Amino acid sequence: MAIEKLTGNMLIAQSGGPTVVINQSLVGAVLEAKKHKEIKQIFGSLHGLKGILEENLCDLGKETTANLELVAGTPSSALGSVRKKPTPEDCVKVFQVLQKYNIRYFFYIGGNDSAETTHIINEEAQKHGYVMKCFHICKTIDNDLRENDHTPGFGSAAKFVAQAFMGDNLDNRALPGVKINVIMGRHAGFLTAAAALARVYPDDGPHLIYLPERPFTLEQFVADVQAVYAKYKRCLIAVSEGISDEQGTAIAAKFIKEVDSHGNVQLSGSGALGDLLAKEIKEKAQISRVRADTFGYLQRSFAGVVSVNDAKEARLAGAAAVKFATGGKFANGSTAIKRKPGKKYAVTIERTELKNVAKETRHMPDAFINKAGNDVTPAFIAYAKPIVGELPKIGRLKAAPVTKAR
Repeated sequence: MAIEKLTGNMLIAQSGGPTVVINQSLVGAVLEAKKHKEIKQIFGSLHGLKGILEENLCDLGKETTANLELVAGTPSSALGSVRKKPTPEDCVKVFQVLQKYNIRYFFYIGGNDSAETTHIINEEAQKHGYVMKCFHICKTIDNDLRENDHTPGFGSAAKFVAQAFMGDNLDNRALPGVKINVIMGRHAGFLTAAAALARVYPDDGPHLIYLPERPFTLEQFVADVQAVYAKYKRCLIAVSEGISDEQGTAIAAKFIKEVDSHGNVQLSGSGALGDLLAKEIKEKAQISRVRADTFGYLQRSFAGVVSVNDAKEARLAGAAAVKFATGGKFANGSTAIKRKPGKKYAVTIERTELKNVAKETRHMPDAFINKAGNDVTPAFIAYAKPIVGELPKIGRLKAAPVTKAR
């Protein structure tokens, strides 16, 4: 069924956690929009939904291509971001602003909460009889959007995690002890699992990887660390911020009570989880040299650590959303990255229903997690490698030990 082609203005915004490649999606959408005569002006909302409510907009149509390309390669959200779920009162104000600026094309770049916001705005537009195209552009370093093989932002964040573990593994090998790194991932362990890409030699860390998809107990954790330490005299560990007990309660949630407007506990704002785990190892395993770091926001917008495929696919996702909106076939939707079958890595950007992506998240497949629940499988490595891309080369001295003359 053909959808009415609209003439009017476009509004685009960014929401949720920033990423290294989120501006690629922004620029991809803006440059594509400039090719379509039915889109007259291109506005950007500063700080997402908040910018719409406050009528804090900028004219992206006046940006030069050269400057847009510079912005595309710059980490974090160029328009600013927000974590806000629209209330019914917000929706009334939103439509006042949309009508004032004759917005007929609305694009929101973000994760599952942003998809939910786009879904709400789309449904409210239909209730009010306001004709507008609403599209969500996929993004999240957590890699937990349904309908997607993977999402823009994950590849570069995973590359950062892998390279950080490469360095930490070398540090831990030089000065042996137990090192715990807490990685982002509320419900899905993809980013934490990416630490496994750091391994080059058989004894390289991370030696243990703990994900939200498997119940976590302190008793088993201590036993696992003791076994690795007995074998290597050191232990490097990757832990997801979202690890939960057998009842599904996040361990970190026991120490942090702050939540956002979508009801999410702010798991990344504290080093409490790492401190708890380090304390447990010191006391129960009787190991003196134990350290813990929380990577936190460092993973999201680290300049210079960019996956080539991640940047390319983020750009394509932004452009594809505009093509879907102006193509006369769809009134709304979300972009989704699908991997083509076959040995050679290739993807397509497809359109899926907003309700398929909104709010709910996906998890690491069982095939990616080992039976013990403390590591990943070769299937995950095969999945993640092409998304992350090339990593630094690591070497070791090969000289034989010198024996003392008697």
